[in-house]
Amino acid sequence: MTTFRSVFDAPFIRTEFDKSGINTQFIPTIWKYVIQNPNCEWRDIPSLPSAAYSLLSSKFKPCTSAVDFVSDSTDQVTTKLLIKLQNGASVETVIMRYDSSLGKYAGKPRSGGLRSTLCISSQVGCKMGCKFCATGTMGFKSNLSTGEIVEQLVHASRLSPIRNIVFMGMGEPLNNYTALVEAIRVMTSYPFQISPKKITVSTVGIIHAINKFHDDLPNLNLAVSLHAPVQDIRCQIMPAARAFPLGKLMDALAEYQKKSGQKIFIEYIMLDGVNDEEQHAHQLGKLLDTFEVVINLIPFNPIGTLSQFDTSGDDKVTIFQKILRNTYNIRTTVRKQMGQDISGACGQLVINLPNKTSAVVASLTDIEDLRP
Repeated sequence: MTTFRSVFDAPFIRTEFDKSGINTQFIPTIWKYVIQNPNCEWRDIPSLPSAAYSLLSSKFKPCTSAVDFVSDSTDQVTTKLLIKLQNGASVETVIMRYDSSLGKYAGKPRSGGLRSTLCISSQVGCKMGCKFCATGTMGFKSNLSTGEIVEQLVHASRLSPIRNIVFMGMGEPLNNYTALVEAIRVMTSYPFQISPKKITVSTVGIIHAINKFHDDLPNLNLAVSLHAPVQDIRCQIMPAARAFPLGKLMDALAEYQKKSGQKIFIEYIMLDGVNDEEQHAHQLGKLLDTFEVVINLIPFNPIGTLSQFDTSGDDKVTIFQKILRNTYNIRTTVRKQMGQDISGACGQLVINLPNKTSAVVASLTDIEDLRP
């Protein structure tokens, strides 16, 4: 049985076009046509060399994945797509819509209207095993190909114009590094043309990948799932932290910031009695004192019977935020929650077929609203 590749699998299609002597400049035109014509046949695309039609028919599909299920939140702000892959596995991707005028820039409301952020998955499952994250309960199933990552954007862009992208869905993006880099290069080129400054990659702290991240993907935003200010707490709630000691991680982030000159976004999930006390806020402030960062505090949502943690009270979150802001002058936000009625935000996603539901999670503050 022939296994077809996604036409959005950029390295493969370029290699095949080169081998067949077909000009690779036709590839973006093919991508644009497929985006605009979901059910197209290869012969429908006008003005390609005859060799291109033959090659496309023998080795490629317009999309190897399909939207299996779509859920809209009652306020129509969040849309969750359950996407079935060619191998039968499924991933989720989530569209979050924001009103630009609700954000602030230099203390004033932003101009512009609605914009959409897409939360993308990079793996089926995850091997990091963070104890507060539902995706970890799936274990690691497989990496997504470049095409499967890009196809999430293809499917979503047919429902809403996507301006921002966050890799905060299922999986650890930097553990699927090559496919991630190639997918982002497709997303930032024609016909998608997403600005690199509007793409954020989240990681638990894969040090060797952070060390080359800026060289491979300049001008992107890096978000680090820190979740604890000291190594021992981090190891308790994030087993993978043992392989990426906090001291070495901070050294890598310092080098990244020196090279890139960019702010680093710090994600910090608030777990009652674990990492949310005043002493933890001071430890976090001192740890990040020499960095240019924005800290995003994430109210934890218990995942039914899966959860061994409780949610920090609003008063604790407020005190924590005030310490970081007032004592250490670190910009700190509290993550807005969206799409809970459809269990549909980026982060702790878990596929639970056949009823097509996923764990309740909190959504992120939009990247444009975190900019100073």
